[in-house]
Amino acid sequence: MRHFGLLGKKLGHSFSKDYFDKKWQSENIHDCRYELYEVDSLQALSGLLNSDITGLNVTIPYKHQIIPLLDELTPLAVEIQSVNCIKKLHGKWIGHNTDSTAFFESLKQFLPPDFHEMALILGTGGSSKAVQWALKKMNIPFDLASESGKGIPYPLLHSKWNKHWKLIVNTTPLGMWPKTDDKPSIPYSLLNKDNYLYDLVYNPENTLFLKSGAELGSKIKNGLEMLHLQADKSWQFWNE
Repeated sequence: MRHFGLLGKKLGHSFSKDYFDKKWQSENIHDCRYELYEVDSLQALSGLLNSDITGLNVTIPYKHQIIPLLDELTPLAVEIQSVNCIKKLHGKWIGHNTDSTAFFESLKQFLPPDFHEMALILGTGGSSKAVQWALKKMNIPFDLASESGKGIPYPLLHSKWNKHWKLIVNTTPLGMWPKTDDKPSIPYSLLNKDNYLYDLVYNPENTLFLKSGAELGSKIKNGLEMLHLQADKSWQFWNE
């Protein structure tokens, strides 16, 4: 039996276990198990890595914190400096990033082929790094908004609003179940039908962030397709 799972701090929102259980059932794979591993400290995380687990998906807040505990990184993970997928190979843990290519493929399906505007990325954590990588590959210039001091502070967004920010990507957990009455603090009144809102959150299907944009005519997309794409890419990485 091979053991896989999702590593994070709070995982009640996650669809990952259900996705892999259904995937393996449909493909007649019976030697794999997927579990949710809620870990509240790096010490506990280190203990988990010393178990008999074969591979893990990694989510908030460990996408960057886990890197020093790994033995190797793939070139893509080195470039992005964020890891959302790891596997044990010959006794060594190897970190990879499947968020980046999954978001890239999903975003290409969402934006029109003639999109030549800018993006505003909400958040500067591990998921944001993957989004930044994808936008660079697509030659879409972007700015960051953040409470961490690494981007434009949210209270200043209204006065600093750039009319060329046609794509707004939420990489924060704001609005994720169970706190569905929350959303990033951006000036929604400045959005219109020319905006594209992409939320990496997929539970609930329509976050308050997406609803607020849709009410003003903006095109919206949640992170469910990205979740499926990165899950399939994780499965490929685990089996390479």
